[in-house]
Amino acid sequence: MMLKNMVTKFAQEQVAPLVQKMDENSKMEDSVIQGLFEQGLMSIELGEEYGGTGASFFSTILVVEELAKVDPAVALLCELQNTLTNKLFTTYGTEEQKRTYLPRVAKDTIGSFCLSEAGSGSDAFSLKTRAEKKGDYYIINGSKMWISLAEHAGVFFVMANTDPSLGYRGITCFLVDRNTEGLHVGKKEDKLGIRASSTCPVTFENVKVPETNILGQVGQGYKYAIGMLNTGRIGIAAQGMQHQIAQVATQLEAARLLTYNAARLVETGRPFRKEASMAKYYAAEVATLTTSKCIEWMGGVGFTKSYPIEKYYRDCKIGTIYEGTSNIQLSTIAKSLAQEY
Repeated sequence: MMLKNMVTKFAQEQVAPLVQKMDENSKMEDSVIQGLFEQGLMSIELGEEYGGTGASFFSTILVVEELAKVDPAVALLCELQNTLTNKLFTTYGTEEQKRTYLPRVAKDTIGSFCLSEAGSGSDAFSLKTRAEKKGDYYIINGSKMWISLAEHAGVFFVMANTDPSLGYRGITCFLVDRNTEGLHVGKKEDKLGIRASSTCPVTFENVKVPETNILGQVGQGYKYAIGMLNTGRIGIAAQGMQHQIAQVATQLEAARLLTYNAARLVETGRPFRKEASMAKYYAAEVATLTTSKCIEWMGGVGFTKSYPIEKYYRDCKIGTIYEGTSNIQLSTIAKSLAQEY
């Protein structure tokens, strides 16, 4: 509870006063990013030897939920750093990669996951970005779209195909530092919601990456992506619970319990894919329904910028789209059920 109370205090004092400005300007304030790092909220599960907090995955979910009550864009930054960036390094990184990057991502470096492309949204593995081997390094060429946190990221996890003839089995994950020559972050999207969280195209023009910057094994990138996105869905589900004023308390409670249950399954090392998809799907749907109802209940003023509800409505819509659309979640759930029965 100490952690939860600290996050509530941080959200109210350091985030809440800036929410409207960040939404209007489509820009995360540096003080908010700095505050997240200083409070240890960007390295919740990382060991203390790397400068992390050394807490649990469940703690991450509670932190994300508290932040989402004030601003889902800030919650998303925290969620992606913890469930994607840090998890990728701790799960697949070599000792050298961990020593190099983990102290940085705990202190001041944001990570960004580069998977989606213009021609591959929910079918993320039909990607065209290529990585060609040249001696002891690779040359990456291609472009990515809708890349979360790209504006402020210091390190990118780039999914590129090292052998197109193998299809998705050629997909490999590369660690690419922001200042690498040929890496270009484009103009951010002007979005409906979560506007303070940047979403940008990222292009790679003859980007030279040493072989030692491969994360995990060559050709295993697609497996890593699926694993991380499944865990990430639980974090996204935690953001689907930000609207405490809602009168659909039963559905919100159900969404919360689905999310907590999936988080507990992860912590105990049990299968969680179906439960993660259920939590993400249901929480996103309930959030959209709830905020829509809140606007209706408030009448005309609910549709104006005088009250925060229209922002909740705009921000939560992305929940049915990112980290796998609602239809993708339903497909995942259906497949899991078919296997069970």
